[in-house]
Amino acid sequence: MSAESTEQAISAEVIEEQDDAGQEVLGDADPEKGSSAGRLEEEGDVAADYLEELLDIADIDGDIDIEVRNGRTYISIVTEEESAGLENLVGRDGEVLEALQELTRLAVLSATENRSRLVLDINGYRSDRAGDLQKIAEDAVASVKESGEAVALAPMSAYERKIVHDAVAELGLVSESEGEGADRHIVVSAD
Repeated sequence: MSAESTEQAISAEVIEEQDDAGQEVLGDADPEKGSSAGRLEEEGDVAADYLEELLDIADIDGDIDIEVRNGRTYISIVTEEESAGLENLVGRDGEVLEALQELTRLAVLSATENRSRLVLDINGYRSDRAGDLQKIAEDAVASVKESGEAVALAPMSAYERKIVHDAVAELGLVSESEGEGADRHIVVSAD
């Protein structure tokens, strides 16, 4: 397949967007902005440059990995050694990581004039947190099945709510996001 036909195939794909509840919503790809591999690679390069400068300024060691999958750019900052600096970039409950991800998205928007949906991970925090969120979903589902009463979970980010929504659906129950802003949370119920 030629590069041109690959780009056309990618541009014709349906891309995913997240609504306020963190639920995946399907929408048509805009051929002008597209979800082309080239655009995503450029997004990754801009993000990596921005993060590399930040690490240099903060004098923190870390390697930056870029991966493009499912129409989204994933950036990981990792280190072989224990690094308090990288842990500080995650912050309590991932708050600093979320802020840094938004700043990185703004840097990409400024450089490319395209809105970014990149996901930033530092030292595997997101993958570790995904395991914790799976357990939270399983416990909530068990509680609902046992008591029949809906269970409200603690507030979490849209990214984390998406993981919980998917886990609850796989376990056969339903979940909805409620609340606004920082208080947005999931309620798990039987129907």
